[in-house]
Amino acid sequence: MERMKQLVELLNRAAESYYSKDSTIMSDFEYDRLYDELLALESETGIVLADSPTQKVGYTVIESLNKVRHESRMLSLDKTKDVERLKSFLGDKEGILSYKMDGLTVVLTYRNGSLERVATRGNGEIGEDITHNAACFKNIPLKIPYKGELILRGEAVISFKEFERINNALGEEERYKNPRNLCSGTVRQLDSSIAAKRNVSFIAFSFVSARDAGFGNLKSEGMDFLDSIGFETVMRKKVTADDLEQAVREFEERIPQNAYATDGLVLTFNSISYSESLGTTAKFPRDSIAFKWKDETAETTLTDIDWNTSRTGLINPVAVFDSVELEGTTVSRASLHNVSIVEDLRLGIGDRIKVYKANMIIPQVAENLTKSGGVSIPDKCPVCGEETEIVTLRDGRVLKCTNPNCKAQRVSSLTHFASRDAMNIEGLSEETIEKFVEKGFLDKYPDIFKINRFRDDIVSMKGFGERSYNKLAEAVERAKTVHLPNFIYALGINHVGLSNAKLLCRYYDNDIKAVMSANAEDLVNIEGFGEIIAKSVERYFSHEENIGLIGEALEFVAFEAEDENTSEQKLAGMSFVVTGDVYTYKNRKELTADIERLGGKVTGSVSSKTAYLINNDVNSASSKNKKAKELGIPIISEQEFIDMIK
Repeated sequence: MERMKQLVELLNRAAESYYSKDSTIMSDFEYDRLYDELLALESETGIVLADSPTQKVGYTVIESLNKVRHESRMLSLDKTKDVERLKSFLGDKEGILSYKMDGLTVVLTYRNGSLERVATRGNGEIGEDITHNAACFKNIPLKIPYKGELILRGEAVISFKEFERINNALGEEERYKNPRNLCSGTVRQLDSSIAAKRNVSFIAFSFVSARDAGFGNLKSEGMDFLDSIGFETVMRKKVTADDLEQAVREFEERIPQNAYATDGLVLTFNSISYSESLGTTAKFPRDSIAFKWKDETAETTLTDIDWNTSRTGLINPVAVFDSVELEGTTVSRASLHNVSIVEDLRLGIGDRIKVYKANMIIPQVAENLTKSGGVSIPDKCPVCGEETEIVTLRDGRVLKCTNPNCKAQRVSSLTHFASRDAMNIEGLSEETIEKFVEKGFLDKYPDIFKINRFRDDIVSMKGFGERSYNKLAEAVERAKTVHLPNFIYALGINHVGLSNAKLLCRYYDNDIKAVMSANAEDLVNIEGFGEIIAKSVERYFSHEENIGLIGEALEFVAFEAEDENTSEQKLAGMSFVVTGDVYTYKNRKELTADIERLGGKVTGSVSSKTAYLINNDVNSASSKNKKAKELGIPIISEQEFIDMIK
């Protein structure tokens, strides 16, 4: 089984390199040899994993999720934070202790060796059918060697690493608070291609029924059986009351290394017949109990709140308090995450607060005992001194620096300036920019056009050389001729994406002097520009430093005319807003380009002038979906848009 997983991972990596990255990590001969080995293993074992390259699975789009009734009711577990209660619960019986995974519980049904249905837990009696997404999980077996009916339960989870990758690719307002929320939204997608991009895994934690499977009266044997037929199962250990406490400590010590989020442990009796004899209460099964680690709390005094500007421009509040001991370490600071939490806690300097470590790792403020509410939200960035603004994202209100040239955002803003839709300077990646900033080659974006001053230093840097430098120099030279909207977008003006930059430049006939002289009163006349965008543009161009930097850049940069659009203008006069993942187009930018090619406009926010909101996730609770529904703006899928322009 382990060899099969290795082959699937290696062959998929080779295919991604070949088809998506134009690089080769193995010869065709080697690929074919390993592919044949995988085919033979699948034939020999009867196991075929969902992400196997031998499976050519098409994506499915459905209109809604059907309701399904579970064959046996799924109850919640009784809970405790006391290890002695666990010992008392277990008594003289043998049990199985396992992690309680923090994802979305799903139920899998197999018949005749094939996956028949996947459903969410729902309310325990009725769940939602998500079978169309099953083939998009990384590790659900589509076929198994066992031919009887098998029903099992497990957790759909997304790893911390994958969560970070996905969140970093989303716009600020679309980011998720934690892996569980992301996973829940992913497995319930109507469009399976969206789920496919997010690397959901399935961790089996129990079986409901497995007729004539051949194992005995022990749940541990049943879990071993699931291992043997291709499932990834939860980490577990057989325990008695004598070694239970030590086992709990071992599970606890592993938490920082775990790839997936957990929110406690589950203890269940190993004997199937004994478990069945116990029955259930009205709320809980009597054969299992959940364990949550006690949050060790400490009371202390809030002495300050630090506001730290991140490289993305978000200004994050951090509580500073008198030092306390928590979970064996000294703690004096805790992240408050955003403005909403500061306001909800009604914090004031000198307040008595309770602090703890979430999941025994991250210091948090649990409670404010005095609630004086005296903390003021800074109106100036602590790094650059420029104005701040409060914006609403998925997880609450956050504070943001309005100055894209803020030193704290230097690497981020330079990376944005060089990005494909901005100045498109190949070879100037975030990693390279970080090195150049450290060495003093770059400070402000006009420095990019003077990088030749450091030619000899760059050539001698590790990982560079003559060839790498020449390619970078050529890319910088090409970037000196650019379309005005791309340059405006590259400046990183708050709330001005490429689409808004195009609208802005079109309104002022691609005259940069007119753009730089624009005032908010005129700017609100641009379709798709509200008061917030208008004020942001006016603020940017009224800033002396920004004007000076543009002047420096214009010593090197010349603007070329936009290509004349000869396409049939099917979408002339229509405004669109695009949000969420896409699956037919490579990305949202490509979809936006098609709308503009056909005469339409793409704006960043939904208004009464919006013709359509394009969002494949019609059930999303995003602010754009809510606004569209309030205004009666049609929400259409990507496929419906494609049908519209045929």
